Amino acid sequence: MAIVPLLSAVVSLVFALTVLDQYFARRKAYQLIWAIGLFLYFISTGAEFWTETWGLNEVSYRLWYLCGAILVAAYLGMGTLYLLTRRRTGHIIMAVLLVVSVYAVFSVFTASIDLSTLESLSGKAMPLRVRLITPFLNIFGTVALVGGAIYSAWAFWRRRVMPHRVVSNILIAVGAILPALGGTSMRFGGAITAFYLLELMGILIIFFGFLRSREVFGLYRFPLIHGFRKVSSKFEE
Repeated sequence: MAIVPLLSAVVSLVFALTVLDQYFARRKAYQLIWAIGLFLYFISTGAEFWTETWGLNEVSYRLWYLCGAILVAAYLGMGTLYLLTRRRTGHIIMAVLLVVSVYAVFSVFTASIDLSTLESLSGKAMPLRVRLITPFLNIFGTVALVGGAIYSAWAFWRRRVMPHRVVSNILIAVGAILPALGGTSMRFGGAITAFYLLELMGILIIFFGFLRSREVFGLYRFPLIHGFRKVSSKFEE
């Protein structure tokens, strides 16, 4: 079972570094926030791999709950809001998210937990006051990410431009829904294995949707990808 979260961690780390590289090339706020969200995905799935391989401990559990259960969806959704809204609006929402994030970090790392009550990863070891933060940030992040992707797909489709962007955004929306479904299933007693699989499928589909956008290759500074782009251009001529 450990191989599934390990694959999720590797994919999300590569994805995060890719988006961070794009941020250094263009300096757009939404790229930085997306990169932070993807690094959070990496930490949470890395904590899952640690738990499945070496067992549960307080540090890995707190990191998993903070990064995965609370923050990751919110930051990925926030990146989408920065892309689609006015800068002032994005700054205001981001300021609120930062305040909530600080409160979440303090709450998670000061909460008294009893890991002996857990048979597998779940939020049951956290006090109710901490668990109440989770649905608000998850709903906010999922609605922003999925809704933003669907809106973008519709906008490109309506204008009959960049059809590859329509497909790209649909893939991102589908990929974002899968981990949300997995988390909801787990809260109602679903198997942890299904949650891990949906996490992996979700990040793979989102990454594929991101790469499906042809313009994205022109923003990378990786030599290998630049070489691939040159070869592709020759075939297209």
